[in-house]
Amino acid sequence: MKIKYMKRTAIAAIGVVASLVLAGCSVPQQSGNGGGKADTEAKMPSQVTMVVPFAAGGGTDTWARFIAPYLQKTVEGNPKIVVENVEGGESITGANQYVTSGGTDGKQLLVTSGSTYLPALLNRKEVKYDFTKLIPLMVNGTGGAVYVSPKTGIKQAKDLAGYDKTLVYGGISATGNDLVTLLAMDVLGIPIKATFGFEGRGPARLALERGEINLDYQTTSAYISQVEPMVKEGKATPLFSFGVPENGKIVRDPALPDLPTLEEVYENINGTAPSGTAYDAYRAFLTAGYFYQKGLWANEGTPDTIVNAWRDAATKLSKDATFNEKAKDALGGYPLISGAEAADDLKQAFSIKPEVRDYTLELLKKKYDVTVETK
Repeated sequence: MKIKYMKRTAIAAIGVVASLVLAGCSVPQQSGNGGGKADTEAKMPSQVTMVVPFAAGGGTDTWARFIAPYLQKTVEGNPKIVVENVEGGESITGANQYVTSGGTDGKQLLVTSGSTYLPALLNRKEVKYDFTKLIPLMVNGTGGAVYVSPKTGIKQAKDLAGYDKTLVYGGISATGNDLVTLLAMDVLGIPIKATFGFEGRGPARLALERGEINLDYQTTSAYISQVEPMVKEGKATPLFSFGVPENGKIVRDPALPDLPTLEEVYENINGTAPSGTAYDAYRAFLTAGYFYQKGLWANEGTPDTIVNAWRDAATKLSKDATFNEKAKDALGGYPLISGAEAADDLKQAFSIKPEVRDYTLELLKKKYDVTVETK
């Protein structure tokens, strides 16, 4: 699969195969047969509700509201698209509601974020949805970068070698996208004390500026706009970016070409590439949480004609230069990908080995005093 990642001023094409060291089990549905009436009779509804399981104004809501008018013009049949927010439970409430009552006629679709995926990967008790059964229509990834306060004494990533002080991290939720950073620092063997409950990444960044924490991460767009000026002023020290997948490996993010990946930092410190259960856990949650962070999904059983109409629209928009130019901020400079293209990678991402999940749950319990009730 070939995916184009936008640089800040150009588009860099790189080949992507996000192959993880994970065991395969169920496959995300690539067709939608079983919707209740013959597929040949299925028609695009005149109005479609995109269910956003987050509050209005957040990143996922902004993504949905940006892309909705373009989809309305591009999807076959040109259905009216309405965005509905069903917030609560770290997006679990709205996602559960969708899978239990959203139907298979295409009148409702589910918008997701990494915060929706991770509870499913952790097998949380409250989760009723299953991304090995839901049908991916389109996905959009993002990147991110980890940095520290210079007051830590860390001047560059290689200073992490032998670093034995405890870094203080500020997060939103240990079982949300913050988990990727926690797992990254676990791979590097850096002790962390974490405080959760921040209302967003912006408040966490401000807490670092005030000296209340000294370790933070930001998504690529926020890092470029908010953290790079801090780096230039000597108020922040970049460590690594999460990178992007290319031919089964993680390579530098074209949007952050000067930042090494976690893999580079680890190898520079230890002389070998990272491997083992800790790294498998990092890769699993990174792929779901970032590489395919935003998504649009249909319930299992949605007819192929409807599924393919949305996937075709994603493909058309991904090739539309005008859309890509206007989407730089909303999509973070990362491509819109048809669910058909992403299906195999999503299969691997959501087919986590039990030992990898158990390792992650134990890490949360022992290091961060977070006990996850599983099914």
